[in-house]
Amino acid sequence: MLTVFVATFAIFLLVILGMSLGWLFKRKAIQGSCGGITTLGLEKVCNCPEPCDARKKRMAEEARAAQREKARIL
Repeated sequence: MLTVFVATFAIFLLVILGMSLGWLFKRKAIQGSCGGITTLGLEKVCNCPEPCDARKKRMAEEARAAQREKARIL
């Protein structure tokens, strides 16, 4: 019985290792077969009451870029 458990565990570990090879070697983000929702130009919908620091920084950079574009047009 223990032999079957060890063999099954080893097979599962090999499968998990095989599925993670792309991330282990190239550090490429895991994505769906078609690239996921980001290929549609949509961001992940966040339902957090307060955005995280990275999101706040990105939003501030987008606002500055919009202001520069607006100033350039005028």
